Amino acid sequence: MTNFTALKQNVSGLFYSYSMKKIILFLAFVFCSTLLSAQNISVPSLKKHISYLASDILKGRGTSTDEEKKAAMYLATQFKRYGLLPGNKNTYLYEFTFKKNLDAHDTSTGNVPERKGNDVVAFLDNKAPYTIVIGAHYDHLGLGYDKNSRDPNPEGKIHNGADDNASGTAGVLELARYFSENNLTEKFNFLFMCYSGEELGLIGSKKWCDAPSFPLEKITYMINMDMIGRLNDSTKKLIVYGVGTSPVWVPIIDSIKSNFSIKKDSAGIGPSDQTSFYLKDIPVLHFFTGQHEDYHKPSDDAEKINYEGEASVLEYIIRVINATPNSNKLTFLKTRNVDMGKSSFKVTMGVMPDYAYEGKGLRIDGVTDGKPAAIGGLKKGDIVIKLGDLEIKDIQVYMKGLSQHKKGDTVPVKVLRDGKELELKVTF
Repeated sequence: MTNFTALKQNVSGLFYSYSMKKIILFLAFVFCSTLLSAQNISVPSLKKHISYLASDILKGRGTSTDEEKKAAMYLATQFKRYGLLPGNKNTYLYEFTFKKNLDAHDTSTGNVPERKGNDVVAFLDNKAPYTIVIGAHYDHLGLGYDKNSRDPNPEGKIHNGADDNASGTAGVLELARYFSENNLTEKFNFLFMCYSGEELGLIGSKKWCDAPSFPLEKITYMINMDMIGRLNDSTKKLIVYGVGTSPVWVPIIDSIKSNFSIKKDSAGIGPSDQTSFYLKDIPVLHFFTGQHEDYHKPSDDAEKINYEGEASVLEYIIRVINATPNSNKLTFLKTRNVDMGKSSFKVTMGVMPDYAYEGKGLRIDGVTDGKPAAIGGLKKGDIVIKLGDLEIKDIQVYMKGLSQHKKGDTVPVKVLRDGKELELKVTF
């Protein structure tokens, strides 16, 4: 009897010990799962933000429209939910005024009415000496009246701009949530910014940089996200512009292991809002997953976004941020200037360059119906190697070649198609 009692006590003790281990392991699993879910980028959140911003309700978020203001209020509401401080005194909105002639070839503004736009700015104060700006533009082409659409008959059509640039805007919101919920990077403060007027010429970011609501000297660098929603799952190419704007960027990017095929570009100037900060001698990085056929067309819709791919881009950006030193403000370097396709020219061929292409010439990623290139017989995938008498080495030389021609000129264009040279004629 005594031996049986002792045996029963031993078995009970073992059962208790085993049960406690199970409970401890279960609690540890729950804790780790909760921690990981808090730290990871949320795909459902990205879907929620992009689905709203790129919905027909907002009619393409054209600058100075009621829908632009509605989108701005949505962004401000999200920032407030995350516990961020207003970035412009007591408000999240940064209102600016401007004049813009809708004729891209007419720069006069004498008879042009004044328009208003709103940037949205929020601050995460970690009591750090330096601040990182994380920004993206939230405006798009509205109903196609601002003449930047690639649709042959754009007027009145909603240009939802899911990739351009609801994807970048959703990225700002998700990084704002991430850094507000996870005290992992207290070595920096963060200024989260969403700009309007980008499609009209970087207006919103330029206005803020010229009259900032936060001291520029306290900004260590700026990260810009413009079109990060269409990562190609096959190539996984991620383009990072601005790596020449500080000596730390290339070593940091080269040190981070990832599944991306990273294409680095040194230039600080380009057709997005990082340019406004670079021109104030602030180091910049601009992240971009590449062009596609839906760029500046009404077909740039939310269902075409690669949400998991965008989440992986944002997680990569977090790793870049965590790898940057905070002991001193980053050293700024001037870089070569590059034009990536949004500058005004007297003529245009109506092609979309493949900015990820690394070979000789200009690879065409898309051709707009009814434009000179399409009429002249150029196709997607063609590589332009000669424009008139000019040998096309890269996109910069191509842009220089365009600037040498005027409307009405007929120019021979030599392309590589399926490995064979072909000469076509384009009339501007």
